[in-house]
Amino acid sequence: MKVLTVDIGSTYTKLTAIDCQKRRIMGTSQSFTTIDEDVTIGFNKAFRLLTSQEGCEDFEYDKLLVCSSAAGGLKMVALGLVPDLTAKAARTAASNAGAKVVKTFAYEISGGEQQEIYDINPDLVLLCGGTDGGNKEVIIANARRLCNIDRPFTTIVAGNKSANDDIARVFKEAGKDCVITENVMPEFNKLNIEPARDAIRQMFIARIIEAKGLNKIQVKTPYKIIPTPLAVLQACELLSKGTERQQGRGDLLAVDIGGATTDVYSMASGEPTIDNTLMKGLPEPWMKRTVEGDLGMRYSLKHVFDQLTRRDFRSEAHQQKVKEWVELCSAHPSTLAEAGSEEELIEEFLGRSAVAMAVERHCGRMADVYTPMGLMHTLEGKDLMGVPSVIGIGGVVRNSRRPVEILRGSVYDVNHAECTKPTHPKFYLDSQYIFAAMGLLRTIDEELAFELLDKNTIEITA
Repeated sequence: MKVLTVDIGSTYTKLTAIDCQKRRIMGTSQSFTTIDEDVTIGFNKAFRLLTSQEGCEDFEYDKLLVCSSAAGGLKMVALGLVPDLTAKAARTAASNAGAKVVKTFAYEISGGEQQEIYDINPDLVLLCGGTDGGNKEVIIANARRLCNIDRPFTTIVAGNKSANDDIARVFKEAGKDCVITENVMPEFNKLNIEPARDAIRQMFIARIIEAKGLNKIQVKTPYKIIPTPLAVLQACELLSKGTERQQGRGDLLAVDIGGATTDVYSMASGEPTIDNTLMKGLPEPWMKRTVEGDLGMRYSLKHVFDQLTRRDFRSEAHQQKVKEWVELCSAHPSTLAEAGSEEELIEEFLGRSAVAMAVERHCGRMADVYTPMGLMHTLEGKDLMGVPSVIGIGGVVRNSRRPVEILRGSVYDVNHAECTKPTHPKFYLDSQYIFAAMGLLRTIDEELAFELLDKNTIEITA
């Protein structure tokens, strides 16, 4: 059996041909995604490039597996009752489902906040609030305020179940779309994010199909097109846990630096590695993804530069040269640095900076607290200091001559001592750009997917 996996991204469409009988990758190819015309144009070009390679000339697939992020992520607003509880649970539910949380609101929203949601014009609103049987007045009031916003977003309701009937009636009377699912936090400090996450994923998949021509690819396969972030997440989980017959690699952190975003995936419990540490806030999921929409190597490069401070640069001259390169790349995203040039070193610096910022946002925070028992620590979020592996995914690290220099941004930094980043990790590379492909293959052959993933995730050194 031969399988073709397709990852239709916002910039590139990437193909991987797999021979399941011989248990090997036959070839890979990529072409620009033709989202403004018809994505099948880019797909067909990538397929021609694939079949022009030695050994793939007569390639015909038996199964086609597809993921996509070509239509972009869902722009989402989340409403909760308490900022540190249900609002955070909402962000967690969205993190792996293809949505980007633009803003969260707590308590009953005001008229000014209604206007802010109107201005954001989200694709989706996640309405949370209250444990089951607890406060229901706030979530009902917020439902009414959402119905008064003249925007065509869909609302997913995942709050106090006691309020569901009233909320359904409010939305029906207003003629607004809503989907009611289980409470993201049915009991205090107990998360139940999968039902809300599944609802968000379904909306993301429906959005994907809106990309021009993608429905033509969907009819070629009985398997549903899934979000690319979900495919990558499934690959990370597989590599970490392994299979019934093959041992996984254990805890890991993966960083995917794209042109517009930087995604971070952690497979770890995140429990404290330092004695006398108290956990603060909601528990974190073992499998976590965050997406940073302001950190990318082309479309968001100016945002990376704007967040750097003077001490990040070697000198004022260095700062000026980095600024000039950022302006050039922002105006011409297809610009590439020549090997061995000063611009190549600037690319490494900016890539490392994007990784550092993204991982800092993803990991937990430590703080000192003085108690009658003496000095103790608090941890909010995941402690990743003991994570032994950091994996670089995507074209930026794969195409770099010194990928380790970019991935060093993921390592613990004494200048940001509160951030629980890995202290002494080994670095690995997705050498054939196949994480999304293996996340897809996992759905039909988990053993082979792990075997190929393990073989092609190689250790790299400086």
